[in-house]
Amino acid sequence: MSVIHTVYGHPNIDSSAIVFPTAVVSGDVTLARGCNIWHHVTIRGDMAPITIGEDTNVQDNAVIHVNADRPTLIGKRVTIGHGAIIHGATVGDDVLIGMGSILLDGAVVESGAMVGAGTLVPPGKTVPTQMLAIGNPMRIVRTLTEAERLDNRKNIDRYLAMAAASVGGETT
Repeated sequence: MSVIHTVYGHPNIDSSAIVFPTAVVSGDVTLARGCNIWHHVTIRGDMAPITIGEDTNVQDNAVIHVNADRPTLIGKRVTIGHGAIIHGATVGDDVLIGMGSILLDGAVVESGAMVGAGTLVPPGKTVPTQMLAIGNPMRIVRTLTEAERLDNRKNIDRYLAMAAASVGGETT
């Protein structure tokens, strides 16, 4: 059974969302339809709200948190890679956040962008739509290819199917 804490607010979890048994969801957190929250993820909305959009997958060991008066907003069909940290940031729709990446307070990743593995997005910085950011600190290196955008969509669908299969549900 997942740990769902009602301290600092009651999580609002759509009935179709899948939260794996070792995940922790605490405080003012909203998980939309089809979200899948994998093993050892911590989502803590204790000082401001966290909203995670439809069909978003948050992979093992990721941490999503807020700062006072700085919510975290994550769009639809987002992949948040293993061990990523998102803190008081905004992520648009159809985004991939690579493994081990860190998004700090006020960072914005616009729709369709990609943050490469291990990238640090500093406070207040923006990754523009359809762009690839890499490095520490991040730098914008190029526009994503159509193949990369398609791979991201396929990855999201793969995680939806794996999550459903993991709990004995139908795959779509």
